[in-house]
Amino acid sequence: MVHTHFVWSHGGNQVFLCGDFTGWIRYHQMVTVEGSLTTFMTICDLPPGLHKFKFFVDGVWRIDEMQPIVEDEYGVNNIVVVEQPALIPQIYSINDGQSIMHIDGYNDRNHADGASPSGSVPNELEVEITGDDIETTTRRLFKHFSIYKVYDLIPDSGKVFALDDNMTVEEAFLVMHEEGVAVAPLWNAANIQISGVLTASDFIMFLIELQRNRAMATNNVNQFSTISAWKEGKLQLQRRPLVQIHPDDSLNKVAVGILGNHISSIPVLYVPEGSACPQLLHVAYLSGLLEHIHRHFEHRIAYLPLLQRSIAALPIGTWIREVGGARELKTVPTNCLLNDAYRLLIDEHISSVPVVDDKRALVDVFCRSDVLSLAKNNAYRHVQLDQTTISQALQLVDTNTHGRYAICTRSDTLYRVIGLLSDPGIRRVVVVEAGTRYVLGLITLRDVFSLIFRDFS
Repeated sequence: MVHTHFVWSHGGNQVFLCGDFTGWIRYHQMVTVEGSLTTFMTICDLPPGLHKFKFFVDGVWRIDEMQPIVEDEYGVNNIVVVEQPALIPQIYSINDGQSIMHIDGYNDRNHADGASPSGSVPNELEVEITGDDIETTTRRLFKHFSIYKVYDLIPDSGKVFALDDNMTVEEAFLVMHEEGVAVAPLWNAANIQISGVLTASDFIMFLIELQRNRAMATNNVNQFSTISAWKEGKLQLQRRPLVQIHPDDSLNKVAVGILGNHISSIPVLYVPEGSACPQLLHVAYLSGLLEHIHRHFEHRIAYLPLLQRSIAALPIGTWIREVGGARELKTVPTNCLLNDAYRLLIDEHISSVPVVDDKRALVDVFCRSDVLSLAKNNAYRHVQLDQTTISQALQLVDTNTHGRYAICTRSDTLYRVIGLLSDPGIRRVVVVEAGTRYVLGLITLRDVFSLIFRDFS
């Protein structure tokens, strides 16, 4: 049996679910989703296969026109196709950068001589992408995201927390490391509000300043001992209001809010009636939106033409010079110093950089969020940024917790890349030459959204 979610988002006082899985005689009562007055949900255990169902809303039979529909001799019903969950092969999710990859349809005889020392890129069949494909995909996703609400991103169970902005910076980053999060909302008890967010980038800036003070034999970093003091000092030159969303906002607002404000996440806040204290329900990321797309269009990807295209045919991602593109991919060797790596990430406004060997084959990926590993046992206090290499720093990263990145080839479809990026632990996909792991490009969450949601407004 498979846990299957059913959602009715069109209001009502009492909503029931009935279908072939209940014999059309039993009714499952649906309950309102926390933070929403118009959305009801329930979960049923169903066997794999196609199932028909309807909603019984305030005594009236209803179908949801936004969900798949079938019409036959028995009338019009909503349908759901339940599949047995399949395990994702480990070969597609890289934890330590050393797994062997198998790519369907790749002929190893084409590269029997190993890595390409000349940096040549294998020829691949590229299908021309049309403006209509992009426009059609964007228009249909815009309509779809206008219908669905933020509540759809909120998991049935899980943990969400905020950091007291009077915590010390050291304590805050240790908590973020232990919880495995790169972004944490900040709670200001005095004003009873979420006052901002703390990110891995803040810790990088903190370490750079700490390194500078060491070189100058000063201890000025102590004036930023609390999060609030650190944020106050950081925002002296520029201050902007906190971007937040309500659970009844559309998914469009999530996409526009993240892309338009150049941020990685948005807190979902709800203020109960008669209360002045906001409740933090969730932190929305682009990966949640991609997981939504992957789940809702799994059986009808033809509805979104771009999803069927290979990434080689799309203007997406960052690529090495031999491949071309609007931006050139930056890579670093394993002996690159932390100080240089952090400066590269900040100056180039990028979240990660592939780490390659002397043949430019993929070894690992160095990410901004990896800095949180230095919080464990206060390792950052002893690390010299101008003497520690990336290779040494990555030894502190817990790669067994979840996949840090995934890999694909240029022939893989955008739909497969979206599927990889739907994993909450994976924020980027490295495009490699099959068989050699020669790095060709990098595709991030933001790259995908910049392509398919570029006209959102």
